[in-house]
Amino acid sequence: MFFFFDPFYLLFMAPGLLLMLLAQLYVKSTFNKWRRVPLRQGLTGAQVAEYLARRAGLSVRIEKVQGWLSDHYDPLSRTLRLSPQTYYGRSVAAAAVAAHELGHALQHAQGYLPLHLRTAMVPAVNIGSYLGWILIFLGLMLRWVEVAWLGVIVFSAGALFALVTLPVEFNASARARKLLEQTGLVSSPVEREGIRKVLTAAALTYVAALIVALLQLAYYAFLVAGMRRRD
Repeated sequence: MFFFFDPFYLLFMAPGLLLMLLAQLYVKSTFNKWRRVPLRQGLTGAQVAEYLARRAGLSVRIEKVQGWLSDHYDPLSRTLRLSPQTYYGRSVAAAAVAAHELGHALQHAQGYLPLHLRTAMVPAVNIGSYLGWILIFLGLMLRWVEVAWLGVIVFSAGALFALVTLPVEFNASARARKLLEQTGLVSSPVEREGIRKVLTAAALTYVAALIVALLQLAYYAFLVAGMRRRD
């Protein structure tokens, strides 16, 4: 059984994939709405990140990176990489995203455990995402139950990574809102509402990613368990 083309897989994963699609559409629509609302301070996202870093006493580099909302913080080089929409944007949305990434830099500087745990997990997740399904496939093809279950265990690193990501992202968003308000970059009710909605929309994508990872893991576990029952 070449289970990668199993129609049951699509049926099994449909709720998670639909949720992921809806979350991404919500992020896009929310960001587009609030990117049209100018920040009263008139700063770009890059300037917001630079100002917050200076106020927090952080030494980080701020660079532009290509891609739509490809913003991220690289803990290895201590670099904030901001998408063009954030780097040049002078909007509430740009400020929210820039502050969120600065929140990750603050986590790094203060030794926030979940962030360091997630960073340490990256090599295992990269290996597990390839090796896991190979072991599952070989186990199912050759009727090696133990090998198939080993593949499920290895593949589960991805779901664990998605789980650890949740507190990292939620905490970064909480830090972002606090920094923006404490420094006075955001002061009006409209700006605070926009910051909250943009960060909430982004958080939903990580919840959806966890659900997709858990459903995929459950699907493979279901296949392996079914092989034992048939034996």
